[in-house]
Amino acid sequence: MPAEPSLDDLRRYAVARTLFKPTTLLAAIQRLGFVQADPIRAPARAQDLTLRHRVKDYRVGDLERRYQRLAIDEDCFVNYGFLPREHLALMHPRQATRPWDAETQRKAADVLAFVQERGAVHPREVEQHFAHGRVRNYWGGSSNASTHLLDGMHYRGLLRVKRRDSGTRVYEAAAHPPPDDSPEGGARRAAALIDLVVRKYAPLPAASLTYLVRLLGYGAPHLSAQTQAALRLARERLASCRLDGTIWYWPADEKPRSRRYTVDERLRLLSPFDPVVWDRRRFELLWGWKYKFEAYTPPAKRQLGYYALPMLWRGHVIGWANVSAREGRLEPVFGYAGGAAPRDAAFRIALDEELQRMAQFFTAR
Repeated sequence: MPAEPSLDDLRRYAVARTLFKPTTLLAAIQRLGFVQADPIRAPARAQDLTLRHRVKDYRVGDLERRYQRLAIDEDCFVNYGFLPREHLALMHPRQATRPWDAETQRKAADVLAFVQERGAVHPREVEQHFAHGRVRNYWGGSSNASTHLLDGMHYRGLLRVKRRDSGTRVYEAAAHPPPDDSPEGGARRAAALIDLVVRKYAPLPAASLTYLVRLLGYGAPHLSAQTQAALRLARERLASCRLDGTIWYWPADEKPRSRRYTVDERLRLLSPFDPVVWDRRRFELLWGWKYKFEAYTPPAKRQLGYYALPMLWRGHVIGWANVSAREGRLEPVFGYAGGAAPRDAAFRIALDEELQRMAQFFTAR
């Protein structure tokens, strides 16, 4: 019987399986399965910071510039981001947990007809044509009602993001094949969604797997019962081990102790939403310290900084960096989990090389 992986094996596996050899933009997104998006630029958006480690010669903004030419979509999964278009069939047509009333359905039908006639529309055009006014938003303030309605139509699969103009979504009408609504069809889709989650974030502590399946209620709320049933089956078919009281799961066709999962000498500054560090529970189990995303924490209470980028070196996350980009020059500020930077020359060289790569990442094509 093969030996169970150690925590060192899982640490190496967690890093090497997702930091694959840089490839094309589409191939990287397909291999990741999903790339989380975030609008904060500090120094760049999360999707760009994630892709720069996995796409050859990637430049900031390449995803937005090339979006229309790729078979990908902006959509919801466990959170909002970019995913290969073929995955949409697992979640659409999406049924929101709160159905629209008759008046909202009428407005959505009118807007959909308007979009179909125009081919593609900016939210400003919809507001100018329909003058929907304002609505109360999630945070208690007010938002443009047309933008709110377009968001809802996008979420329900009536629209898709065709492109962005200066960061604003431009929509076109969407069409999705009718789903297999049989019990077997729903079960297959739920199992496929869980497979996407596991392949994206493995190895997963049991509690993290449960949490991510719960987050699938964002992308597939109408499949909540099926995903819970699929989770019970997944625990039986996934590979697993128990270490220090924690059960870990990963795809059954992968072997964490395999020599294919080797860690290189490159130092990387990662997005807070990179799959290597996204799961804060797993982060603490693997690297022995707590990483916090503090962009929404009051400045006086921050410990790591506004947008701390985890620093990965030799298979360990040893610290973080807050990086500003001013007039084409990077201004990094570093912190270390052990209190001080490693003293060897190899670390200093690796850090300099990473900052050079990041500077190149900001260079315009």
